[in-house]
Amino acid sequence: MTEHETPLEERAKPPSGRHPVNVGHLVMGTAFVGLFVVWALVVSDTIELVDARWVLPLPWLVAGVVGLAATVLRNVGRRGSGAGKMSGWT
Repeated sequence: MTEHETPLEERAKPPSGRHPVNVGHLVMGTAFVGLFVVWALVVSDTIELVDARWVLPLPWLVAGVVGLAATVLRNVGRRGSGAGKMSGWT
């Protein structure tokens, strides 16, 4: 749809400043930053490589929690007040 075909009401709306979040990008970015932090801790000798066994899974767990939270928060806005009707609860 070109600008000339867009109704005047839609063109007059100010942008909301929000855009949809790509959950996959968010999860992988969080995991990348977490793995970088673990790598920096090992290289700086803050933690030893032997102790890194329990630290290495943490970025994946945090990224999973961030992904779940982003998915839930995105779906909360879509459901609105009709959430009870879909599940059968009145």
